[in-house]
Amino acid sequence: MGSKTGEIVIRALAPVGAVALAGAVALTGPRAEAQVRGGTVERPQVQAQAQAQTGTRDDDEGRPLFTFKDRRITESSGLAVSPTHPDVYYTHNDSSAGPVFYAVGPAGRTRATFTLRGASARDWEGMAASKDPRTGRGVLWFADIGDNFDGAWPDVSVYRVDEPAAMRDATLPAVRYRFRYEDGKHNAEGVMVHPRTGRLYVVTKQFAGGVYAAPKRLRTDRINVLRRVGSAPIMATDAAYAPDGSSFVIRTYFSATVYRAPGKEISRVSMPPLEQAESIAYTSDGRALLTGSEGVGSPVYRVPLPERVLREIDAARVKATPTPTGKADGRATTAADAGRDARGEARAADADAGVPTRAVALWLAVAAGATGVITFIARRAR
Repeated sequence: MGSKTGEIVIRALAPVGAVALAGAVALTGPRAEAQVRGGTVERPQVQAQAQAQTGTRDDDEGRPLFTFKDRRITESSGLAVSPTHPDVYYTHNDSSAGPVFYAVGPAGRTRATFTLRGASARDWEGMAASKDPRTGRGVLWFADIGDNFDGAWPDVSVYRVDEPAAMRDATLPAVRYRFRYEDGKHNAEGVMVHPRTGRLYVVTKQFAGGVYAAPKRLRTDRINVLRRVGSAPIMATDAAYAPDGSSFVIRTYFSATVYRAPGKEISRVSMPPLEQAESIAYTSDGRALLTGSEGVGSPVYRVPLPERVLREIDAARVKATPTPTGKADGRATTAADAGRDARGEARAADADAGVPTRAVALWLAVAAGATGVITFIARRAR
């Protein structure tokens, strides 16, 4: 984030931008309107249409799993399930704190606080958890990738740290990897790591957001280049891989979208209304999603994945399972498979389209006005 003054102004004007976006979308038809469903932007009939498309109902949208009890957790911006400790969840604050993360139990109480040695927290926006395929030990990743002005920083960083073996306060050594995008600078809030390959991905937070893949082998002695491999929904706030790598999910302020691969959408999933939806993760069994929000005492919801989505994930898992020959399942594609693939690609293309030009123009006008206000206040404060 920028200066504290700028941050306050941006937060104050955020509702104005949301209202402007909603008004612009209202001019462009129900399909675009469905893309901003959730919260106060959504109208009841649009919500009904969205639930019909995703196969969910109000009682499927989850229940609070816990609320954070620690008042130091003021802006929970990342969320991950421990890959080795049962009933342990990790979170961290946004840019208002140092390089610190918290281990939280199933009742929302902090079990331990950890500080990363050799790290900074310019704008931590997400985290991921994985396992080292060689040792089976848990690995945590913290993404210092926020850039609200799309170009304020020459590069961004992701920190890797071995998961603590014990739940007691400690300082942990971290390895820093620096990144830049192949196509210019971006704001981003989503990071995820494929559990089988160990490959890291960053998801940008923009109108035309993207999924960017890191190199297979990360280097600490040079800047690593992130290359675009797919599109992301509008204004993505987080992302996560399923524990077995069979799917991944991208969260926005309004909903979540499950994919079997970049650009291969399975389905959108309705999310509970949150003050500022910032985080998402899979449960350890991969059958539900966890999503959280910023704010003191903020809740973490458990959202079961609809059965239809689970069936498609299972089908994708079977297709990707190696045969004794070492190749993926080579079964002939049936008409049903082809139909599902076509529908998935059509949905992905629709998601890629994003909000129409008129909505983008209106949003940019609001952003320009906000920038002017920030500049005026900054000059008066000199």
